[in-house]
Amino acid sequence: MRRSRFTEEQIISILKEHEAGVPVSDLCRKHGVSDASIY
Repeated sequence: MRRSRFTEEQIISILKEHEAGVPVSDLCRKHGVSDASIY
C-alpha cells in the first residue's frame, strides 16, 4: 500500500481551511495539491 504524503491531521486542517472560506486555488498553491484532490 502506498504511503500518504499528508497525515490525517494535515488533511483535516486543509479541509477546515476550505470550510473557513479560503478559495480552493489558494489552498492548492499553498499545500501543493491539485484542485481535484480538494474536491
